[in-house]
Amino acid sequence: MIFGFNGDQIYVLLIDRENQLKNVISEYALPGNLIRDDENLDMAAERVLKELTGLSVIYLEQFGAFGDPDRIKKKEDQPWLKAVRSIPNARVITVGYYSLIRMSDYELNPSSFAKNAKWMPLNSIKKLPFDHLKILNSSIEFLRSNTKIKPIGFNLLPEKFTLNQMLKLYEAIFNKKIDNRNFRRKIINLNILDKLEEKQSGVAHKPANYYKFNKKRYETYLESGFFKFEF
Repeated sequence: MIFGFNGDQIYVLLIDRENQLKNVISEYALPGNLIRDDENLDMAAERVLKELTGLSVIYLEQFGAFGDPDRIKKKEDQPWLKAVRSIPNARVITVGYYSLIRMSDYELNPSSFAKNAKWMPLNSIKKLPFDHLKILNSSIEFLRSNTKIKPIGFNLLPEKFTLNQMLKLYEAIFNKKIDNRNFRRKIINLNILDKLEEKQSGVAHKPANYYKFNKKRYETYLESGFFKFEF
């Protein structure tokens, strides 16, 4: 599961599975494939990501496992399974990983059975094959919970950003409006941001200061055993 942010919306990276079949619930699916005998879970996740999207050397974190016996037995998924698997209905256990990246930093170069990979707005995804929608929803809940105890959202922002850009990111992650003043007060009080002398330029409104994430001070929070960001 790869999440991206364009400054306004959260996006999800999907692959277009190589096939000429009809009656498939959706051409696009979450990136995934089988683990090899000589791989551990992390190695497999990194390889599959590289093969299907062209992305590599990005942070991946495990968020859950999915093993419902009926997860690949939907009628509409059978044609694709029969076309690509020798035993179409062999049980599959999926271990889910997710990552957060700046979409502009990476170029997609899919291969293997992915003929295309593209970013889809999270809020526009209504159907996916198998139980991929359930996996997507689970990853979102994990992301939201994680965001409250880790400043992981900084992976989606530019190296320098305004507080308003950060607010928009959090509103996109949690899919709700957040009080501007309360958000700014709380994030500044955490003391994990460095305020820069540099300000925005070429904007119609009053230029805002840029900030940077201070990893060292955040790690001090971790050593103390406490970090929580509620708003």
